[in-house]
Amino acid sequence: MRRRQVVVRKEEPPRKTTTNSSLTITSVRYGECQRNHAASIGGYVVDGCREFMASGEEGTSGALACAACGCHRNFHRREVETEVVSECSSPNNSSNRA
Repeated sequence: MRRRQVVVRKEEPPRKTTTNSSLTITSVRYGECQRNHAASIGGYVVDGCREFMASGEEGTSGALACAACGCHRNFHRREVETEVVSECSSPNNSSNRA
């Protein structure tokens, strides 16, 4: 049985010093392989690899090769999820209350 490894990247932009600060977290996941193995003969054939699994540790050249199909990570569909986390504080307006 093969061990699965999914590559997820998170990027955090620098925080601004404002009263309403927000943090954006971007997660990148690589899905099914889209490499056309029959392009040289004018056809269209994909290998059926459903998800990118890195064949090496992060920071090595093996991290860019898929353990399942052997293709480079760029052949896999890139799926980006962006999450915005906002820290809001409502002003305390006690003068408007009766």
